[in-house]
Amino acid sequence: MADDGSSTSSTPSPTAAEDAALQDALAAAHTAIWGYGVVGAALPAGARKPVVTAEQAHRDVRDQLATLLTSRQVDPVPAEAAYALPFPVLSPIDAAALAVTLEEGTATAWTWVLDQATERSTRELGVAALTAAEQRAVGWRPSAGRAPVTSAFPGLANS
Repeated sequence: MADDGSSTSSTPSPTAAEDAALQDALAAAHTAIWGYGVVGAALPAGARKPVVTAEQAHRDVRDQLATLLTSRQVDPVPAEAAYALPFPVLSPIDAAALAVTLEEGTATAWTWVLDQATERSTRELGVAALTAAEQRAVGWRPSAGRAPVTSAFPGLANS
């Protein structure tokens, strides 16, 4: 039988779409880590504890994702040097609104992971990360003047 070049190495891995979604979640974590620096800078020193907690949670997820991707022989997407803010952050209300935006962005990325996941461990990670992002967003929405405080379907566009 002649080699026609259609070996299994040219076939995408069964986790290729899952890996791409995990890369998006990693990029969202990088964005959140950077963004929480801006959030913290706009808050009084005594109000920064939730910022430190949230930033550390995103660092932990970032590290977990980088390890997972590396174990799959996928180069983890690197962090950007800086990110564009979606709006000026000039007050504690703006800072809380940015925190909500960051958490909603990570929730969207994790919803995509859940859609693409083929492995149970990835689904479990996705559910845990999505839940944590929504819980942090719930904590920030009142300070940002956002209602409702909770989202029925975190990570999905409100229609």
